[in-house]
Amino acid sequence: MATDLRNAAENATASVADIIRDAQELLSQQLAMFRAEVREDWRKARNATIPMALGGAVVFVGVILLCLMLVHLLAWAWPELPLWGAYGIVGGVMAAVGAGAFYAGKKKLEQNNPLPDKTAHALKENVQWLSQPK
Repeated sequence: MATDLRNAAENATASVADIIRDAQELLSQQLAMFRAEVREDWRKARNATIPMALGGAVVFVGVILLCLMLVHLLAWAWPELPLWGAYGIVGGVMAAVGAGAFYAGKKKLEQNNPLPDKTAHALKENVQWLSQPK
């Protein structure tokens, strides 16, 4: 009888140890997956940013030249308009357009969540399960 109880206790202890080891391994694997997802997302963002920055620089130079052209077009079309007035009109319109674009980008950025949601959710469930087993 005592031997049976001792064997049952040893089996239960071994089972609990196996469960704990499996849970630790699962958490370790999920953390590794989480890190891999974050690394992949950052790599994709970096690879997209480089051509965007180069394109943005070229567009910036083009917009400056187009704005200068518009200023001189306004000064030519309305000779009574001083050159500084034409610069003011074009600069004001460009500032309004830029502010609108900045505001729209800010709103989109506020809605973005760069963390890997699926892995974080699975990790949260596993931590809850481990802390409150049924």
